Amino acid sequence: MKYAVTERNAPTRELAQRLSGAVEILLLWRPEVDGVELSVCDLVTGAGFQFEVEPGNAIDAFYHPYAYAAERENSYRADRDETTTVNG
Repeated sequence: MKYAVTERNAPTRELAQRLSGAVEILLLWRPEVDGVELSVCDLVTGAGFQFEVEPGNAIDAFYHPYAYAAERENSYRADRDETTTVNG
């Protein structure tokens, strides 16, 4: 018996990816909620954030993530895997 892939069990899809120095920016489509999300991660420290964007603003947010993050109250900081010690 074959099962059709539905939006509920479809994986998140990467629409675009870029690096700016050590910062990785991902534009993601989440089919289970039919939403677009932007993820920003500093690959050195592991710090980052992600937030939902309107589909019509997705490319602009992809190229200007900090401007869009400043406008969002629902952006949140990603957890870091390890603690970084500075000066000691």
